[in-house]
Amino acid sequence: MLTLRHRWFWLVGWATRSVPTGRKRDINDHAKLSPGNIKGGIFFFTVVLENRSSKLLVEQIDRLRSAYRIVRECRPFDTIAISILPDHLHALWALPENDSDFASRWSLIKGNFSPGIESGARSQSQISKREKGIWQRRYWEHAIRDDVDLKRHIDYIHFNPVKHGHVSRVADWPHSSFQRFVERGWLAAVWGGDVKETAGSFGE
Repeated sequence: MLTLRHRWFWLVGWATRSVPTGRKRDINDHAKLSPGNIKGGIFFFTVVLENRSSKLLVEQIDRLRSAYRIVRECRPFDTIAISILPDHLHALWALPENDSDFASRWSLIKGNFSPGIESGARSQSQISKREKGIWQRRYWEHAIRDDVDLKRHIDYIHFNPVKHGHVSRVADWPHSSFQRFVERGWLAAVWGGDVKETAGSFGE
């Protein structure tokens, strides 16, 4: 019987592997961030900038891609789907077998992205923790539990730019994995999604 990871890599049926969660995490608390009983799982994340009116992530898309790539090379993980919007991003990761530490990976991505970027006014807490105030400290995490859950989150990720009014068609947003899905024949180029089918808790 195939595992949830095999479902992603081989695009065939699989048995449930992960335990469902849905909660906000504190990026500075690594001990709380690592669900030790879910190793090699597939996780959905919503990561948000402190300034919700900012367009920093798309204005600095090359910097973000570089930070992401550096961390992926030194701490491997597979990106199943991703969508980068001006002030937040959504991503689906498959972690390596026997690895549940997504927390330090996100901390490194944020840390590699932030140097050289001017931050706004910072709270005393941010100053004491030596945070630049670019990213929200907390983020949304959810462990994918089955086939339906995986598809629902992939659809949500790809439809999100339309949901937020950035484009009218999913295919028109350049900063997502949608075109990769189209190229591999997993989705049609005219796929538009249905916001009603992705209703639920996604952190954004």
